[in-house]
Amino acid sequence: MGFEVQDVERKVLTILKVLSDTREPLGARVIARRLKEYGIELGERAVRYHLKLMDGRGLTHLVGRDGRLATKSGIEELKSALVRDKVGFAISRIELLAFRTNFDLQNRTGSVPVNVSIFPKEKFSEALQAMRSAFANELCVSHLVATAQEGEKLGELIVPQGKVGLAMVSSIVVNGTLLKAGVPIDSRFGGILQIRGHQPLRFVELIHYAGSSLDPSEVFIRAKMTSVAQVARKGEGKILANFREIPALCRPVAEEVVTKLKEAGLGGPLVMGNASEPVCEISVQLNRIGIVLIGGLNPVAAAEEAGIEAENHAMTTVVGYQNLIKFEEL
Repeated sequence: MGFEVQDVERKVLTILKVLSDTREPLGARVIARRLKEYGIELGERAVRYHLKLMDGRGLTHLVGRDGRLATKSGIEELKSALVRDKVGFAISRIELLAFRTNFDLQNRTGSVPVNVSIFPKEKFSEALQAMRSAFANELCVSHLVATAQEGEKLGELIVPQGKVGLAMVSSIVVNGTLLKAGVPIDSRFGGILQIRGHQPLRFVELIHYAGSSLDPSEVFIRAKMTSVAQVARKGEGKILANFREIPALCRPVAEEVVTKLKEAGLGGPLVMGNASEPVCEISVQLNRIGIVLIGGLNPVAAAEEAGIEAENHAMTTVVGYQNLIKFEEL
């Protein structure tokens, strides 16, 4: 009985998550389709059943014939979900986005994972200026970005009134393309990487994905632990980076994928180590290779260092490769 209650609650929270990502009322058919992206198989009838229960609890309300929106109570319920449901959420989001990445390396079509940052409209030009040095010095995953004005969408996210949205390619693009190439990849942690003489030296802070409900990069930015602008100017300081591992046997395939990613303007590893050898002072398991990926939110960290705050939605959505433009064109 306890398991059944827990399973129902998980479905309720996931439906709330789907509804919280949109300002438009969603019907049972659309909700059922989006639930599949979270690994939940529910038919339209079952979704309607749950929605009626949620209406009764004040978590959702009916709009029109079949559409639903999350209520204020529903959003609060989602935010205060059980801790056990949140633990490991970061790793789940990485795996989900890697699965949703369907970028075709040959034809350069399909979707890529992005981090979305929301800036006040009046501060956007200033933010772009602050981020420029990070892009110019390759302190980013890719020079390709997408923007959206208020009311427009970036993936599933709708830009709020008075804001501008900026989507930047996430390092999870490496996870997704390696996954499609048959290379298993273990995402271990996000951290602060010390740079000395323009070269990566060591990780000085880290947060394991499996034990965090937040993207580590968001935590480090809020805590003002980066010096991205200084690294861009002097080659010394601290930037956001991520650590992955792959089987040593897969190195040739991984190198081929990385080469094609770079040709498509989607970046690649900052460092790819040797079998079983430490990378940036991080130990690596036997017969595995450590990979350091540059953090996708480094340009935003540079803007935050300049006093321009953003609302960050890391590891949340994908956008079409064809919709991306070069940052320099903004």
